[in-house]
Amino acid sequence: MTDDDIASIAAGLINASLPRSRWTHAAHFAAALWLLRHDRPRAAAIGDLIRRYNEASGGVNSDTEGYHETITRASLHLAGLALATHGPETPLSTVLADLLAGPLGRSDWLMAHWRRETLFSVAARRGWVAPDVAGLPGWRE
Repeated sequence: MTDDDIASIAAGLINASLPRSRWTHAAHFAAALWLLRHDRPRAAAIGDLIRRYNEASGGVNSDTEGYHETITRASLHLAGLALATHGPETPLSTVLADLLAGPLGRSDWLMAHWRRETLFSVAARRGWVAPDVAGLPGWRE
């Protein structure tokens, strides 16, 4: 994925025009990285962006599908660590490729930190629920 692709994904999330087929695991991290580097206020409000995007693209935000607060906060935190590991001049495409080449590249990476029943609970979808298997690197409550 190029830096232009990453910027396009972020723009599509912001204006809720990204085709649903492009909202992949990698795209979630791409948007997070772009927002953290280029638009910190929107990064802080990423939940609102994702909820709006879900609804605009025909999805819902319910107790069983759509926006998930715990996953989003954990992913944003780890995307921030990936950015911090690289210098501010490192292309986002490089940061994303490195992030996806590690454990975060797997869609089940969360299972190293949460039990399935905890992560997919209504409480975790609606608000932050701390890991109950292993802590997140660098996380401070």
